[in-house]
Amino acid sequence: MSRIKYERGISYDEARQSYYLYMDMGRDEEGRRRRQYRTFPSLSAARKARDEYLIEKAQAKLVIPAETTLDDWLETWMQEVIIPNRAETTVYGYQKIIRNHLSPALGSIPLQKLSPKDLQHYYALLMTEKGLCANTVRRHHDLLSAALHAALRQDLILRCPTERVEPPHVIPKETRYYTSESLKKLYQLIEGHSLETVVHLAGSLGLRREEICGLRWDSVDFQLRKIHIRAARTAAGANIIEKETKNRSSTRVLHMGDDIYRLLRQERRRQNEHKLAMGPNWPNSGLVAVDRKGVPLSPNCLSMNFTRFVRAHPELPSITFHGLRHTFATVASAQGAPLFDIGKALGHSTPATTGRIYTHLVDQLHTATLTKVAEALK
Repeated sequence: MSRIKYERGISYDEARQSYYLYMDMGRDEEGRRRRQYRTFPSLSAARKARDEYLIEKAQAKLVIPAETTLDDWLETWMQEVIIPNRAETTVYGYQKIIRNHLSPALGSIPLQKLSPKDLQHYYALLMTEKGLCANTVRRHHDLLSAALHAALRQDLILRCPTERVEPPHVIPKETRYYTSESLKKLYQLIEGHSLETVVHLAGSLGLRREEICGLRWDSVDFQLRKIHIRAARTAAGANIIEKETKNRSSTRVLHMGDDIYRLLRQERRRQNEHKLAMGPNWPNSGLVAVDRKGVPLSPNCLSMNFTRFVRAHPELPSITFHGLRHTFATVASAQGAPLFDIGKALGHSTPATTGRIYTHLVDQLHTATLTKVAEALK
């Protein structure tokens, strides 16, 4: 038996005992009328869906069905939104996620049919079968959220499916650092090594490795004993990119203590000697962190060389090169430096950023404060 029109937009099929909702989606770009049908087990469910449809239609929020896939939209979004407005390292990271994961798993799904269930399954797949950690999967979610919200703003979809999923919770990374005693031991062992200067820049000034690799001699003022942190060199795959510092607060001026002053003077003399010996073969990069042949050190190379050095000295606790930046913050706090001043030296935008990254410093300050109060009340 054919369907019987029950009421506006709703028909009833006695054989299947189902209610059908007819929705006029308007005309497509070629002028053809587009229709959609949905099936419901009850009249109340069909009425609810119809009412929602009519409200959305009245508010001009209906989206004409399209065959655009997630892959199609991600390509458009990358070309028109991300590449013109984001740093090259960000573009590289997004492209890597899309190429290696998103496109194979979800790329062929029509954009308007991508559901929260699809995304939730994708997150679970990455963690259970691909072995990715929660923090990495969260980056996938953040990328999808940005791309799909852009599609929502352009009226390509009615709702953003990332708003109805449970993304992985970010797990704070363990902050590993040296005590002042371990840092002194490192300085003793690395004396005369090619890494000596860069290690001191990280451990005694708290510089990021990208800031060290981007530091130029014209930013080192020996007369006033000031170091101007203005630029960074970072890696996007095999490409090394020179860019501005991480944010406005990262552009800062730091004082050179005696050790840093001595080491930078020593490094400057060493480079001048090698430059005279090599003549026109010396790469005149103007950078502080270069090898014996004047080739600039890449951030990854710097980290790997430091890791090898630590492994070659079992008396040193295991730590990454970035851990020296954490060490600077910890030692400075132990010497009574306020969290605000530590954050300024590190180039953080607010003390809240410092406190969020270095929670152990906040805990130490909290304990010290309570101890002082208890002593005052004795």
